[in-house]
Amino acid sequence: MVLITGILGQLGYDLAKELTRRGVEFVAPSLEELELTTEDGAKNFILKTKPDVVAHCAAYTAVDKAETESELALTVNGFGTRWVAEACREVGAKMIYISTDYVFGGDGKTPYEVHDEKKPVNVYGRSKLLGEDAVTALVDRHFIVRTSWVFGINGNNFIKTMLKLGATKKLLTVVNDQIGSPTYTVDLAKLLADMMETDKFGTYHATNEGFCSWAEFAREIFELAGVDVEVEGIPTLEYPTPARRPFNSRLSKKSLDEAGFNRLPPWQDALQRFLTKLKA
Repeated sequence: MVLITGILGQLGYDLAKELTRRGVEFVAPSLEELELTTEDGAKNFILKTKPDVVAHCAAYTAVDKAETESELALTVNGFGTRWVAEACREVGAKMIYISTDYVFGGDGKTPYEVHDEKKPVNVYGRSKLLGEDAVTALVDRHFIVRTSWVFGINGNNFIKTMLKLGATKKLLTVVNDQIGSPTYTVDLAKLLADMMETDKFGTYHATNEGFCSWAEFAREIFELAGVDVEVEGIPTLEYPTPARRPFNSRLSKKSLDEAGFNRLPPWQDALQRFLTKLKA
């Protein structure tokens, strides 16, 4: 039996749908049943249900807000994850922890390998790295899966924001010097469901294939959605945000290849499928 935290989020929602499709039994505690700001809140539901796998998709993800709510971000993503990991160790469960490209410094143009130096440039990245360290230290049977630029049907994301803005504006400025890979939660959920059936534990990078800038991503969104909006690429300097963003979010998939897991489809293909679903 699988326990999914964060079922109301984009990834938790699609993981639940994927497990349902496969006929895999799962439980998904509510925010009240599994609460990541206290030790008892984070542990009790896991200790009571004794799952075989915990897919820890719940997290504090408000990147800019985290700069002023650092204590909350570090508690949920750092201590909360540690408590979940301790509970997993106690009941003997495998643990999947969803992490982020933000654990890296974002320098250069080379895709990051899983064991490259961690140098988070913002509070969110630091909080997720704390979570990684806890999982590594406490749970032998773990999968740490770093992803980036996530979008899914159940929640807010860049695509929905662009389409909303594109409905009223003919010109949008979007940063063009941050490079990464969009990731569709439907595709990522399939990989996680595959992973949990194996004992190929370790750290992985998983995003849809291909790299782009946010501006290129925005142009493709409008192109595929048939919306006539001009996207002007601007440097990050012209669009300051409370939290620093990494310029290089490219992640190497060597770890997936070596373990025999399938890479995710190209991001353009994922975007097309997402837009079709959104329309429906």
